Amino acid sequence: MLTLPNVLTLSRIFAVPVLVALLWNPGCLGYICAFLLYCLMAITDYFDGYLARAQGTVSKLGIFLDPIADKIMVASVIVLLISRHPLITDFNILAAFIILLREIAVSGLREFLAELHVSLPVSRLAKWKTTFQLVAFGAIILSGATPQTPAIAEAGLVSLWIAAILTLITGWDYLRIGIKHMD
Repeated sequence: MLTLPNVLTLSRIFAVPVLVALLWNPGCLGYICAFLLYCLMAITDYFDGYLARAQGTVSKLGIFLDPIADKIMVASVIVLLISRHPLITDFNILAAFIILLREIAVSGLREFLAELHVSLPVSRLAKWKTTFQLVAFGAIILSGATPQTPAIAEAGLVSLWIAAILTLITGWDYLRIGIKHMD
């Protein structure tokens, strides 16, 4: 049960309160520390699944915890960036909300389909969505520490909108699959 992949997943969950604290009222150092922690969390997101498959240690606990860890991390970052970061204002809030709402909707859809014994595998496009999402939030967090480098903020916002567009596409794809199983 306490395999390395599961420990990595649990570490992401336990790191969320630290990330929240760092982003709550950050100065330059807070943003830098939050960025480094966020990068570490994103790396564990990749390696927990990779190691579980490579080592043949995929477990029910890992299958259960990994999406929860992802959702907790993403939702926490989105809420804090909307409430505390100067880049996520006005029209850019829409992109963040699209991502947040899709995360909730797909989780509900997966839960519904699980009761019907129907799996909803992650698509390749959804992996790209996750990559753009991770890059976007990382760049936006880092931009708080580097206001003199607007290219970082711009890259974060462009990645955020790409992630939001991919979020809509993949969300619709998953919904189409789910609708086939609804009466």
